[in-house]
Amino acid sequence: MTEIEKYIKPYFGGTVEELKLIDSFFKLVALEKGSFFQKEGRYADKLGFVKTGILREYTSVNNKEVTKWIATKSSFVVDISSFIFRQPAKWSLQAITDCELYVLEQADYRKIKEAIPDWEDLESKFIAKCFNILEDRVMMHLSMSAEERYLHFFNANKELFNQVPLQYIASMLGMTPETLSRLRNRTGV
Repeated sequence: MTEIEKYIKPYFGGTVEELKLIDSFFKLVALEKGSFFQKEGRYADKLGFVKTGILREYTSVNNKEVTKWIATKSSFVVDISSFIFRQPAKWSLQAITDCELYVLEQADYRKIKEAIPDWEDLESKFIAKCFNILEDRVMMHLSMSAEERYLHFFNANKELFNQVPLQYIASMLGMTPETLSRLRNRTGV
């Protein structure tokens, strides 16, 4: 099983043959630090899967950037609504570090639909997995205090605190950078 097949199996499922076929449509692409994989307002014409590096998914609200997600190795990066439903993207995806991504172009995505008879089932699993991740994040924001969210994220992503500007992490966790700083001082982590 190739690296991309191992990564996409939890999202899509499928047989060994189907995974090999899906894998054949992905191309390895380098993205330099600061470069955009996707920009808000444009149509998402590709889906990426992070091999190496870190990207930030964010939007502007009242002239302020709000970080939705920090994508690391083994993460999909795409504005799913734009990619699937062909509407303008709500999110920008920008490389925080140099990155390598496995990229699937929109045209190749349509070719997969033609090549795999039960693609609709596999696609449904992918969308359900994306939805599940989003639901988990919403539940975390609704059920945890700011300190609990910080500790949960820190324990799962310690390495990011040396690689990602802290204002991005604070925004993603739904707090100001000052609150994040106070929590770091109070908790000692």
